[in-house]
Amino acid sequence: MIGKYKIITLCGSAKFEKEFFDVQKKLTLKGNIVLSLGLFKSWCEDVKFTTELKEMLDDMHKRKIDMADEIFVINKNGYIGLSTKLEIEYAKKHNKTINYLEPINE
Repeated sequence: MIGKYKIITLCGSAKFEKEFFDVQKKLTLKGNIVLSLGLFKSWCEDVKFTTELKEMLDDMHKRKIDMADEIFVINKNGYIGLSTKLEIEYAKKHNKTINYLEPINE
């Protein structure tokens, strides 16, 4: 399939690393361009996650949301942390479609 590809940014807690990769694979095979987290802590034993680094990574993720047509929230067991809630609010404010791994009660 060649054509216009939807861009989807994954959002959610980095503790769900396996689920991020599973969803990325599934959405890519459906013909989407998938943007994910820049780092997972399991890759970064040598990285100190300072306040400044967290702020930069959060801002970079908002830029990924800006580039996307929609976001896909990895909400395993219904979990949505504060950073993810802020990303969802940001996506809503910018009229992005929002999909979830698991059904939510709004």
